[in-house]
Amino acid sequence: MKSEGKKTIFYSDELNDEFSTVELEHKPVSENYVYYKRNIFWKIGHTFWNRCIGAPIAMTHAKFKFGWKIVNKKAFKQANKTGYFIYGNHTQSFFDAAMPKIISNKDCYTIVNPDNLNVKGIGWLIKRLGALPLPNGVSDTKKFVRAIDEIIEDKLPILIYPEAHIWPYYTKIRPFKSTAFRYPVKYDVPSFCFVNTYQKRKNKVRIVTYVDGPFYPDKDLPIKERTEKLRNEVYKRMVELSTNSNVEVIKYERRVDSD
Repeated sequence: MKSEGKKTIFYSDELNDEFSTVELEHKPVSENYVYYKRNIFWKIGHTFWNRCIGAPIAMTHAKFKFGWKIVNKKAFKQANKTGYFIYGNHTQSFFDAAMPKIISNKDCYTIVNPDNLNVKGIGWLIKRLGALPLPNGVSDTKKFVRAIDEIIEDKLPILIYPEAHIWPYYTKIRPFKSTAFRYPVKYDVPSFCFVNTYQKRKNKVRIVTYVDGPFYPDKDLPIKERTEKLRNEVYKRMVELSTNSNVEVIKYERRVDSD
């Protein structure tokens, strides 16, 4: 793989290290936060923000900054009659926030860290484009769970970044826990994965997104094993798809602690 820069980032913990340069304000989700509504006024407003604001901004950013291309988007058609979950690698800030608007033909929601709602400049947009911040307490948890119930019942997709933390331009797949895969097991719906890869294009680096799936929970297994197996299948496929990257913008090296 060709290296496009000399910048090196040293990491210690693949599960918890964060290298995003976006400034985040740490504060809990507002108790008045609206996760999801089914009334006509909510749907009209949400459709406006997604199709008239979010999607054009997302596509413009993707095309002009990264020369974006998506491969196998048609895979999602296999789940047209059901809700589903999408799992992707986390290697950009704004691009990843925009991904739900361009990855699927359906109105896609995203499970996010609550701090993402406080990103300077785009926090307000993230809220209006279907962010589902992880809950802080019992009251928030009830609203969060009810929202996911209703979104899946309405046959819409939910996107999750299981790596949780941003590693800019990282070309491999970091280990992630099986926790996020309890959702498709609970609702018995399909899962898909995508991997944003970095490829050489003349004097620039472009993002090519590869989609695969569907993956289904193995109902012959107990719930815990079912969740773990689904996680392993998705992880394995994401690792395979990541090998399509052929340029390294930032080099990541494990930090070696001296005695």
